[in-house]
Amino acid sequence: MPRRFLQRYMPHPDALQGNRSLRFMRHLIGDASLWMLSRRAVANAFMVGIFCALLPIPFQMALAAGGACLLRCNLPLSVGLVWITNPLTMPIIFYGNYRLGAWLLSTPPLVAPDALSTQWVAEQLVDILPSLALGSLVAAVIGGLAANASIRLIWRWHVSRSWHRRRKQRRLRAALTGKGSDDGCPR
Repeated sequence: MPRRFLQRYMPHPDALQGNRSLRFMRHLIGDASLWMLSRRAVANAFMVGIFCALLPIPFQMALAAGGACLLRCNLPLSVGLVWITNPLTMPIIFYGNYRLGAWLLSTPPLVAPDALSTQWVAEQLVDILPSLALGSLVAAVIGGLAANASIRLIWRWHVSRSWHRRRKQRRLRAALTGKGSDDGCPR
């Protein structure tokens, strides 16, 4: 079940409550509904985390934590997924968002010089910002909704597959013992 897989990698709430640097969030960390691993909580956590990750803003983790509290979804997953945009992937993702925004606004994307510098970016920020903002918002909404739908489908498929596997095992056990099937399913 996906729940067991996720529980292996999630921190325990008691360990986080004991952390001195997280003392100000003790009431939030102690809320059991923010640690649930249900299909809805995990799917919404993926939606919140990916939405926040694709926005070019500071404090993405704080925004993801606020979104998790607002939607009552899994807090550690939503905050952890923000790290999709880490220092290695951020330039690639945000450049893709910029190109998407430029395409949506029907403006030609700026061509970067051979030696890209922060000075060049600062000088071109007025031209870059509208395309980057629109492209990031569109990518965040589409990415978040796609992640939510994908997690719900994967979770449902996994549960259905385990039901079928257990039914097959019960039938095999019943056939080996010579008794009728006790799976409770009508024939």
